[in-house]
Amino acid sequence: MDEVEVSTVVYVPPEEIYEFLLDFPGYARYSEYLDHVDQDGDGTPRTTYDLVFSWWKLSYTARSEVTAVSPPTEIDWHLVKDIDAQGHWRVEPDPDDAPADVDTASRVRLRITFDPDSASSNAVDLPRLVSMDWVIEKVKPLIRKEATRIVKRVVKDLEGRERDVDLRIHTGPDSV
Repeated sequence: MDEVEVSTVVYVPPEEIYEFLLDFPGYARYSEYLDHVDQDGDGTPRTTYDLVFSWWKLSYTARSEVTAVSPPTEIDWHLVKDIDAQGHWRVEPDPDDAPADVDTASRVRLRITFDPDSASSNAVDLPRLVSMDWVIEKVKPLIRKEATRIVKRVVKDLEGRERDVDLRIHTGPDSV
């Protein structure tokens, strides 16, 4: 299994971040490539989300399911089709990283583990003469750029102001 873990510090309490993270359909406001999210459930375990992505001439719907929650610190999930993947959001108080002019800070972590060899070759309907390897090579540089843009937009909405955001990549395989 490969693993990716990223984190950043947000200057709001864990409860505000947790409520934001539970709003999966709202994620589409922050990503250029996430068209919309359809939700079936109330955010508790067994809630499913269809995340509809598009890029270039391709579209893909990832179906995730919440497997466990522990408010206001944890949301666990897994993908239910096309690839063996699971992950979690963790929110923890981090007062040591709060600047002097801020009351509180929290560290937000997203960890994803996945088996790249488990990906279904039928998951994406590729145009003729386009290989999955070509698509992967084109998408790789977009991942970090898009992640950084999303985090900056989310932090701005949560904190009410724009600022430089440090997105730490703790682990990351060569496949991403």
